[in-house]
Amino acid sequence: MDHEGAREDGVSAPDASGDALFEQLGAALLWRVGRTADDAPVTVRVGFATSAPKFAELTRLRSASDAEIEEAVRAGVVEVEWVGPRAR
Repeated sequence: MDHEGAREDGVSAPDASGDALFEQLGAALLWRVGRTADDAPVTVRVGFATSAPKFAELTRLRSASDAEIEEAVRAGVVEVEWVGPRAR
């Protein structure tokens, strides 16, 4: 490589800087936020876009207001679920 980020064939390597990496990852993810029932904890479901059919198989999440989400985050009672296959 002549300089960081460029390969000998002239093709640039993907930008791995923090913001760019998060942006690339965010474009590949799906997420849903809500509750499974009115008295259930706030749940965040996240997975790769390729797992979209799996999201449809799960119990539908009911809406949670911004205030409910903020309160759950402050109280540390947010459940996070990964949807789809896990890395080996």
